[in-house]
Amino acid sequence: MILTDINKAQYRHRLNRVIIACIVVLTVSALSISTALIYFFSDGSETHFMLNLTGVVLGGGLVLQLLRHFRTHPYMHEIMYVWDLKQELNLINRRLRKVQQAAQQGNYHAMLALHFSYQGSQQLWQLDDNTITLDDLRPLMNELDKLAQQFNYELKTDAYSRDMLKEF
Repeated sequence: MILTDINKAQYRHRLNRVIIACIVVLTVSALSISTALIYFFSDGSETHFMLNLTGVVLGGGLVLQLLRHFRTHPYMHEIMYVWDLKQELNLINRRLRKVQQAAQQGNYHAMLALHFSYQGSQQLWQLDDNTITLDDLRPLMNELDKLAQQFNYELKTDAYSRDMLKEF
């Protein structure tokens, strides 16, 4: 994955619209499906909890299918970029201890993974206006820069690949 700059205002605007659309589709579909199920499969004497739950589950499935279908639409570019970035950062965080240990020993791929993680986290937190956490990230970035200088490595986020994590 390559880090790219995205327009924060456009990302937030589109994300909010997609969230609202998902809520509307889920609400309308869940109520419609539940009502239809109750009409066709209920005699009115029992509770409708399972039929309502089925409507909600099917409505949720519909929302997921719509999101999957429109994933590649240009309107979803920023939203899917952030989604993919979060998944990539999660993969690195699952192996963070081993990656940090390998970086301390001079492993270039580990340093690249940490560099990508720090840069990606910085971008993500800026998009989410999470400026308090950014202060905790700066010392880690400085420490990694010193470590890279010690081993004469040049760290670029473009050089990172998910396959590098297989080592750890």
